[in-house]
Amino acid sequence: MLSAELKELDATLDRLTSQSAKRLRNQFGVGPQTAAILIAVAGDNPERLRNEAALAALCGASPLQASSGKTARHRLNRGGDRSANNALWTIAMVRMRSEPRTQAYVTRRTAQGMSNKEIQRCLKRYIVRELYPLILADLSDAATIT
Repeated sequence: MLSAELKELDATLDRLTSQSAKRLRNQFGVGPQTAAILIAVAGDNPERLRNEAALAALCGASPLQASSGKTARHRLNRGGDRSANNALWTIAMVRMRSEPRTQAYVTRRTAQGMSNKEIQRCLKRYIVRELYPLILADLSDAATIT
């Protein structure tokens, strides 16, 4: 019974995100759940989305300085919406496994001496930069429909 209900809810979420987040859903690695989370986070706070850096901070994907002495580095922002951060992580993992462009990026950054966590942090920021205009366009389309 629960499996049938879950399938029905997944189908409904797929249909709704395909209608209201078309541009976002067309991106590699963005599924119904991740699209719904990102649209919900952005839609709940439209006044805070002045630029893609604001969306990154809202999702907890903005870099924070963690430098000490002569060592210059950044760490993951632990603030922001954790579900949105998890959605970005999911997209990054899918892309790291399956997208040639992202795999080349990971190889290049690994050769530069970056750790896997640092690479993931950078990828999440790049993903926000790529998805920000699509999220805004989908939100404006949804606003004109309702």
